[in-house]
Amino acid sequence: MARWRPPPERSSPHITAEGHARLKDEFEALWRRRRPEVVKALAAAAAEGDRSENAEYQYRKKELREIDARLKYLTRRLQDVRVVDVIGQQRDAVYFGAWVELADVDDRHRRYRLVGADEVDTTKGWISIDAPLARALLGKRIGDWISVDLPGGRLECEVIAVDYAGN
Repeated sequence: MARWRPPPERSSPHITAEGHARLKDEFEALWRRRRPEVVKALAAAAAEGDRSENAEYQYRKKELREIDARLKYLTRRLQDVRVVDVIGQQRDAVYFGAWVELADVDDRHRRYRLVGADEVDTTKGWISIDAPLARALLGKRIGDWISVDLPGGRLECEVIAVDYAGN
């Protein structure tokens, strides 16, 4: 018996121009290059005979389903997203697209960029605008302190820099 779970909260539709271009490039690469290659390989595997015991055929069918699912997601997402101009009117406050440098009580510095849910990359310090830390930072200015509960514990830090150029 399956356990019912409520659907996840919808992510915000905001995205940077760079993120939008990456989503479009991914869609085009899947649609124009990858999918035709897989369809061709699937047809070749199907021509080999007994499909029930043909591992190549089974693999290519699975791969095609995954590509089609991703294309379906990208189609819907590209219709829903709104490209946000990251050059805000108030460049001294934290808003979407900002690079923010924080210093905690132990004077450890952290640098994050607030981006759309489709652009998250923790290795670069890009966090979703929907994340608790990002929500706590919205509207803050240099010198403001925030206190936020994160999965790793409570974080208290000061905003020491806000930049929209990424320098």
